[in-house]
Amino acid sequence: MLAAILKPFVRGDLRDQPFPEQLRRRLEILGPTFTKLGQIMAIREDLLPEVITAELDSLMDHLPPIPFAQVERILERELEAPVESLFRSVDSEPLAAASIAQVHRATTHDGDDVVVKVIKPGIRDVVTSDLKLLEFFGVFLQWLLPRYQPRQIIDEFGAYTEREIDFDYEADHAEIFAANFQDVSGVIFPTVYRELSTSDVLTMEYLSGIRPGPQAVRELSEAERQRVIDLGASAVIRMLYKDGFFHADLHAGNLKILPGERPEDLQIGFIDLGMVGRFRADIRRRMLYYYYALVRGDVDNAARYLLDMARVGEGGDPQGFRRAVSDMARHFLMRSKQGSISLAQVILRSLSLGGRYRIFFPVEMTLMVKALVTFEGVGRTLNPDLDVVSVSRRHVRHIFRERFNPLTLGSEMLSNAPELVDVALKLPQLLTSGVAHLEESLVDQSPSDPLSGVRSSVIAGACIVGGVIAVVQGGPLWLSIPLFVLGTGLAVWAR
Repeated sequence: MLAAILKPFVRGDLRDQPFPEQLRRRLEILGPTFTKLGQIMAIREDLLPEVITAELDSLMDHLPPIPFAQVERILERELEAPVESLFRSVDSEPLAAASIAQVHRATTHDGDDVVVKVIKPGIRDVVTSDLKLLEFFGVFLQWLLPRYQPRQIIDEFGAYTEREIDFDYEADHAEIFAANFQDVSGVIFPTVYRELSTSDVLTMEYLSGIRPGPQAVRELSEAERQRVIDLGASAVIRMLYKDGFFHADLHAGNLKILPGERPEDLQIGFIDLGMVGRFRADIRRRMLYYYYALVRGDVDNAARYLLDMARVGEGGDPQGFRRAVSDMARHFLMRSKQGSISLAQVILRSLSLGGRYRIFFPVEMTLMVKALVTFEGVGRTLNPDLDVVSVSRRHVRHIFRERFNPLTLGSEMLSNAPELVDVALKLPQLLTSGVAHLEESLVDQSPSDPLSGVRSSVIAGACIVGGVIAVVQGGPLWLSIPLFVLGTGLAVWAR
């Protein structure tokens, strides 16, 4: 009825088109904020129908550039100096022009090749007002279409967009990535020139090189292509499952291949670091367990770890979801014996099943899939016979071994020493309360051994206290870890 009333007021060239195309066209007409929203919606294949995400995937974010005179005024206003005193030269033709910002190549007075990224005039006010409007409609859409979680999508989009229009965040991201990969010689990130950067202007090192694609296949040797695959897989898996801090807008255009004199000198670089994803420590551990179980073919445990990271909505069916995910993953992995499969597609289909069972995942999960899709796509461009499962298994196994290294576990235990001391101090009180509760529960019973379990509980507490003391006093790990294991085992057995 509402559609019939509003039909005369709707553009005639759009109203007769299929809904997915109407949605894409209207988002483009509404401007840069809504174009960005459509791009975020395009990756939420776990929440939205495929016909809509496929159409939104074609949204273009390339607009005519602003005149170079405006760029110069922005640089002089933000950096408080004439352009000639800031840079030796700045190219008047932009390298790229999107809805929010545009990028120019430049050279510093020290002779460094850099790129200068500037926010377009007035864009921050437009984005801020659009986000307020979207928040209002998000409440209404959540009531109308709860299955597709529109309010969740809009809230996530708002958080990412607010960071994207503040270049201080992108500068921070570049430095965090560089610190995380300082022990990896083959993976690089552009250096930030803080003295030439503000929240509206970002000056970074220009990474030359070639993009991973047909040109790379022609110009690189087989050994170099293999190194690109190995470095890329290692970097993406490390970002996701070790650091929990990853490039969330990863595609072939944001990767650079920098060949060296020898294949082992080749490097890969990551650029355009404004959009990043983060996993909390607990989610990162579960992601590692999930991915490790998946590449090993342990689909039941993979489904269990995946469900641990989800939010069960009203009327959700977690057990049905686990069964469906296990069956689907088992089907895909059986096919892997006849040829290589896409792990990213297995994960994406698992997430997509969530909507059917009212199981919802954070946006970082689909951003993770996007990173894996890029890794697989680039890898297969360079080597059509790439075995994604085998390569992933090798790299994730290395991270898994690091995760359970006794030194790593000991370091984490030491960092949690204050909490362990608190537990140790409260343990006598807890044991006394537990024994009193046990005595009360046994008043009307006549067990053969009324102290059965109590002795084990006391010994378990003593082992845990001893382990805490060993950790706090800097004792050896070969003493403290067995005490914790023994104490936990006795406590479970006593229960």
